[in-house]
Amino acid sequence: MVEKKKQVPDWLNSSLWSSPSDHHRLSPPSPPSPPSPPSPPSPAREDPPRITDSRNNHNQNENGVVTSSSSSSSFVDEIPRQSHAELLTELSRKVIDMAELRRVASQGIPDSATASALRPTLWKLLLGYLPPDRSLWSSELAKKRSQYKHFKEDLLMNPSEISRRMYNSTTHDIDDAKFETRVLLSRSQITHGDHPLSLGKSSIWNQFFQDTDIIDQIDRDVKRTHPDMHFFSGDSQFAKSNQEALKSILIIFAKLNPGIRYVQGMNEVLAPLFYVFKNDPDEENAAFAEADTFFCFVELLSGFRDNFCQQLDNSVVGIRSTIMRLSQLLKEHDEELWRHLEVMTKVNPQFYAFRWITLLLTQEFNFADCLHIWDTLLSDPEGPQETLLRICCAMLILIRRRLLAGDFTSNLKLLQSYPSTNISHLLHVANKLRVQPV
Repeated sequence: MVEKKKQVPDWLNSSLWSSPSDHHRLSPPSPPSPPSPPSPPSPAREDPPRITDSRNNHNQNENGVVTSSSSSSSFVDEIPRQSHAELLTELSRKVIDMAELRRVASQGIPDSATASALRPTLWKLLLGYLPPDRSLWSSELAKKRSQYKHFKEDLLMNPSEISRRMYNSTTHDIDDAKFETRVLLSRSQITHGDHPLSLGKSSIWNQFFQDTDIIDQIDRDVKRTHPDMHFFSGDSQFAKSNQEALKSILIIFAKLNPGIRYVQGMNEVLAPLFYVFKNDPDEENAAFAEADTFFCFVELLSGFRDNFCQQLDNSVVGIRSTIMRLSQLLKEHDEELWRHLEVMTKVNPQFYAFRWITLLLTQEFNFADCLHIWDTLLSDPEGPQETLLRICCAMLILIRRRLLAGDFTSNLKLLQSYPSTNISHLLHVANKLRVQPV
């Protein structure tokens, strides 16, 4: 008996949901020695990329706040996002019901400015940064923000300053004026381990020089973050201060996580968090956006840690294993498309899914739509990784007709520059993959 292939409903591939023209984004480097490879695109960066510069389409006000102008706004939206009132009701409870909040938030936040103002608080709750009990918020925020301040003081200091402070902390028999003017140690007061030419592993200068390469990489990447957005890029003091905040967060994270350090692309994952928290209408919260972003970034990456750990790339929990799970998910829900891509046209999912997964889709859609996708990613009780894989699978299914009609070259180009898509519908299809074949 011939096994009947699974078919997907025709409505999934209606032109209503996908525009005929693609966004023009920079593609990642061509995969190594594939059959009939496409012409390599012009390099966007001098470094071997985990990421490419975004090409987001959106409107911005003078403060760099984005509003969606994606294709989703030009189509009929069959899956309306939850109302502002529902979100406000859940966020106003003395003790928030997290299960209900996740249910309400999973469809995304409405596009209105008043509803979007709830997103900073919502994300902090979904990431576990804020406890469900509202009475604890003030003390928890004060504690975390103070802790981050100490991180900056301890980890972003030049070794000369560290040595000066260590010396001054042991000197008590001087007056305040002399204390304030002591900035350099005499030669006799510098220990061998604190000397800039010391090669000892315990030398603070040796560690400082090792960190320099990572800091330089972070600086380059931060300057490339969303170059089309005034919030992140440009000569304004506002943009420069935002870049400095991103740099500080990434440097501190790298120093506190020596097993991972900094991986190129983390800046793109960090950007949406900082953008949302910096635009909090509460002025005090906006002022502490850097500290809040740091802890939420740590929480977010804890669910994707293995994807950024190079030592685990080939393990059962590393990025290649995660990509294999996406391949299996596609095979389970649309075997015909899976066979065409991976068997017939030899499109290895690593050629496109590596960027999708490691950068949490931040390079595939415009910035405003990415925020809506992240509403769903962060709200899923199963954790963001499983939801991310379902969204990636839905992305493939939504363009299956074009993929089935394409060869290696055209399909790779399509997947590396994903076409304009209705985000609400994409999330709807991804949710259907949770419980049943489409």
